[in-house]
Amino acid sequence: MTSTLHTGVSTTLRAELCTDEGEFGELAEAWDRLYRRCGAATPFQNHAWLHSWWLSYGTPGRLRLVVVRDGAELRAVAPLMLVRRPLPALVPLGCPISDFADVIVDDEYAEQASAALAEGLSAAARTALIDFREVRPGAAVERIYDYWRGPRRKVADSVCLELPAQPMDELLKRLPNSRAQRVRAKLRKLGDLGIEPRAVRADEVDAALRTMLELHRLQWQDRKVTTEHMRPRFSEHLARSVGPMVRSGDAVVTEFRLGDDVLAVDVTLLSRKLAGGYLYGAHPHLRERKADVATMLLNACAAQVGSGAHQVLSLLRGAEPYKLRWRPDTVVNQRLLLARRRTAPILSAVACDAAARCRGKELVRRWRARKERDAGGGG
Repeated sequence: MTSTLHTGVSTTLRAELCTDEGEFGELAEAWDRLYRRCGAATPFQNHAWLHSWWLSYGTPGRLRLVVVRDGAELRAVAPLMLVRRPLPALVPLGCPISDFADVIVDDEYAEQASAALAEGLSAAARTALIDFREVRPGAAVERIYDYWRGPRRKVADSVCLELPAQPMDELLKRLPNSRAQRVRAKLRKLGDLGIEPRAVRADEVDAALRTMLELHRLQWQDRKVTTEHMRPRFSEHLARSVGPMVRSGDAVVTEFRLGDDVLAVDVTLLSRKLAGGYLYGAHPHLRERKADVATMLLNACAAQVGSGAHQVLSLLRGAEPYKLRWRPDTVVNQRLLLARRRTAPILSAVACDAAARCRGKELVRRWRARKERDAGGGG
């Protein structure tokens, strides 16, 4: 079902609310055209990704797509769903398995489309808070935040790490000479082992993804793993979304082979300006052979994006030690909270809770750092 949202924006654009998943699927072609006209879009705003996510994770009756049309063409989309717990809110599709959330806005019509989308969102929200988690700096939804007429708040969200989208030789220049030499030695080791990367064809993606998930299970056996990655709904989502994204040039699936054996598989997602290594699986034999898996993956990803138009090679969410050794830039995602007057108390409650959690995480980080310093001093 689609209904027109009445806005006060003086423009030929009109905002509509789509709540029917069949119509969501039919938007694919127009959505893809809009996606390619939005420079801020990340791969997690791709229609194939979000529609597949909805089929795996969506709750029937809760779809809330706010779309801005110009005749038959889309000029903006806010892909949301309604949740009722712990508080009524409109939240982005894709969470929590997507690293970035955003709206999609046509760059050529940015001002008019953003204003119309902000008005449409306000009309759609009614008694629900709008809660955008994991907003990357420079996201299109920041313009919506600027246009918002009601109560609004920003709080910090996840930490992400980013490198420039450059070939490995350029990335090594970021490192101290001694560390760069160690990385070069690891690359030579990979060459000596005879491990070869190969981008799989679109018709091979399903089989490669099955192999990746099995290798992912093997690499994490007897260790703590993200349980969602082991569930059928997640594998079904990947199978539906990644194949079309490979065909359209929005994803690359890479196998790492030793002879006829596939020892690792990596999925890298692509947009106009950003590339991100999303998930991989690696056989424990690689570590037994002293192969540095993180270096192998980054080398292959850098080779794919270093000569293209991408500006950022994102290591996505998390500041794990293996990422920090590349001296990446730290980027903090934001959480944007938008309310109407009647939902202002909900906004205040969520913002206070988020701020308290951030303070708690910071206290834990300081405690761990102090503990490490004390342990080092005692040695």
